Amino acid sequence: MDTLVATLTSRDFLIAVLAAISAAAVVFTFGASFIGRSEMKTRIKRVALEREKLRAEEMARLRGSEQNRGSIRRGGETRDYMKAVVERFDLKKAFQDETTLDKLAMAGYRGQGHLTTYLFMRFVTPFGFFVAVALYLIFVLDGDRPLFLNLAYAAGAGIVGSYLPVLLLRNQTSKRQQSIRRAWPDCLDLMLLCVESGMSIEHAFKRVSNEIADQSQELAEELTLTTAELAFLDDRARAFENLGRRTGLDGVRSVMTALIQADRYGTSVGQSLRVMAEEGREARMMEAEKKAAALPPKLTVPLILFFLPVLFIVIMAPAMIQVFSQSFPGN
Repeated sequence: MDTLVATLTSRDFLIAVLAAISAAAVVFTFGASFIGRSEMKTRIKRVALEREKLRAEEMARLRGSEQNRGSIRRGGETRDYMKAVVERFDLKKAFQDETTLDKLAMAGYRGQGHLTTYLFMRFVTPFGFFVAVALYLIFVLDGDRPLFLNLAYAAGAGIVGSYLPVLLLRNQTSKRQQSIRRAWPDCLDLMLLCVESGMSIEHAFKRVSNEIADQSQELAEELTLTTAELAFLDDRARAFENLGRRTGLDGVRSVMTALIQADRYGTSVGQSLRVMAEEGREARMMEAEKKAAALPPKLTVPLILFFLPVLFIVIMAPAMIQVFSQSFPGN
């Protein structure tokens, strides 16, 4: 026993033990670095495979939606005569500016075909209105107006008709933005739940696009396009910027700016989405309060025109009946 204790407490034994521990630590350190590198390579490979898988799924999904829906917003096929007219009269220089494509995208119309159709309609609509109104005034509507006055009226109708494609485009844009605006706060909440549960931003966009389709088909379409762009484009910031540009809404642009900053500076995406979701809920509550505050002035005119006369009749009718019965007792 004394020999064992003396051996364990001897100087040479302690030096040997410490040297062995040091050598083991060195070996473990270098081995852990190689193991970590191999694990990192494995994770990178998995991410690359998952990215390729997501890209293939989005390609198949977009192709299937184009074939099944047959919507005018996808594909944008145009007639040959439209292309011929646009090229013959060089309508792009006459009607197209740097914001035309953005306006069409905000209305849900993408592609060269939709641009050609829009330019063709802007060129043809004034002439169509002029001819239709002139034929109606001259041959259908009876009157003694001179011919030049009918033609003047037809020219005025043609000038008004030239703004019809622009008005229809604005109307479609307004409806689309209204649908996206209503569903956007719920979309942020769903996206926040997906990100905080461990999903990547690509999977979050994909999942939310499937869930939000019942509430807003327009927003689901935009999120699907963003998911495809995140899988295709090398720069994720371009995909986020394109979403804000296509919607044209300040709330969407602010969220996309926050995501770009989070991706660029490495900040928490979940925290950014949480802040933006809270701001979205507050903005929706403020909008509801604004509408509630504007309700009493809007009810003033209907109240005066419809409620007060009926109320006066109900109040004054018994007294009037009694007065007339006393004034004309024989009747």
